[in-house]
Amino acid sequence: MRLLVVEDERKIARVIAAALRSEGHAVDMVHDGEEGLAMAETEPYDLLVLDRMLPGKSGTDIITSLRQANKTMPILLLTALGTTEDKAFGLDVGADDYLVKPFAIDELTARVRALLRRPPLAHDDELTVADLTLNQTQRTVKRSGKTIELTAKEFALLEYLMRHPGQTLSKETLIAHVWDFDADILPNNVEAYIKQLRKKIDKPFRRPLIHTVRGFGYKVEAGA
Repeated sequence: MRLLVVEDERKIARVIAAALRSEGHAVDMVHDGEEGLAMAETEPYDLLVLDRMLPGKSGTDIITSLRQANKTMPILLLTALGTTEDKAFGLDVGADDYLVKPFAIDELTARVRALLRRPPLAHDDELTVADLTLNQTQRTVKRSGKTIELTAKEFALLEYLMRHPGQTLSKETLIAHVWDFDADILPNNVEAYIKQLRKKIDKPFRRPLIHTVRGFGYKVEAGA
C-alpha cells in the first residue's frame, strides 16, 4: 500500500518510514502540516501516519480538512498527549486510531496492519482468489498449497491487485498505490513486474489468474 508519514521530528519520521517500507509499503514522508495536507488531498494514499503537533497546521486540523473533503483513508494519529480527553478529541475529529509517544515500532506497524485490514480495503488478514492466498501479516503467498517466493515489490503489486478482485486497475493506478512519490517508474516497468508475477503465479498452474484488459489495465480474477 502507499502510505504518507507526516512527522516533524525527522529521526522519528525516518524510523517509521523504514519500518513501514520493510513491510512492503511505498512510503512518502513530509515534516510540515501544510505540506502534509496538500499531499493527502492530491495523492491517492491508502493510509496516513500523522503527528498531532506539527508546524504550519496541526494533525487534528489536517484530519478535519480531509474528512470535510470526504477523504476516507485510515489515519493513525501520533502524539505525546496521552490523556483520555486528548485521545477522545483525536478520535472524534476523525482519526481511526491513536498512538501515544513514546511507542514501540512493532506496535505502530501492527496498528497499521490492523487499519489496512478494515473495510473497504480488506476484511481479514488473508486475501484469497480461487486457489491463490496471500497472508498480509506473515507475508506469504501460496497457490494450491505451494509456497511462492516473491520480491517485496512483486508482493506489494499482487497484494494491491488481490485487494480489488475482479476490478480492472490501470497502470497509473498501480503506480500510484504501489510505488512512492519519488519512484522513477514508468508504465512499461509495471508490464515487466506483471510479467514476472505471471511466471510465478500463473505459469506453473493450469488456470491463469492475472488477466490483461487491453487498453485498460490488469485484474486478478478466477476466470475471465
